[in-house]
Amino acid sequence: MTRTASITRTTSETDISVALDLDGTGKADIATGIGFLDHMLTALSRHSLIDMTIRAKGDLHIDFHHTTEDVGIVIGQALSRAIGDKKGICRFGHAVIPMDEALAEAAIDLSGRPFLVWSAPMPTQKVGEMDSELFEEFFRALSTHAAMALHVTARAGSNTHHIAEACFKSVARALRQAVSPDPRTAGVVPSTKGAL
Repeated sequence: MTRTASITRTTSETDISVALDLDGTGKADIATGIGFLDHMLTALSRHSLIDMTIRAKGDLHIDFHHTTEDVGIVIGQALSRAIGDKKGICRFGHAVIPMDEALAEAAIDLSGRPFLVWSAPMPTQKVGEMDSELFEEFFRALSTHAAMALHVTARAGSNTHHIAEACFKSVARALRQAVSPDPRTAGVVPSTKGAL
């Protein structure tokens, strides 16, 4: 069974397409028009081992908000579709990732109940040209549309680039764990309810 999905979302603000393969090797082909976001999404793909092809055109002449949020929406929708009925997956994932002086922790539950807890203050308002407040917006959109509970915590750090990168990599590693097949529960939904 292939665990892939392709989603396109077009609004008056953005035009975004995402194709992903949960059982890939972390191959990333990403162009959002936002350099730092491309860098973070490449890390998300590489460390989750989820192949991702992402194309985004947005109203960047206004700011980066709509494009960043909408990319999170479409990745979340594609993840949800690729995961399917969740039979035989691990469901939970957790990772703690250092990036020089920064340390970030992510915990994921592919519960079908979206929720974001973001505890990752950024020391500066921007990384490159990207507003650092948009990282929370990206992960909120991702968690909502993938229907996952996601906790992201920055445990340490003074460099905004390092903190953001540690957050993306910790989410990637936690996601890799959560979507992985669990050979002990093949064909079974990992819930006492029998459905997620």
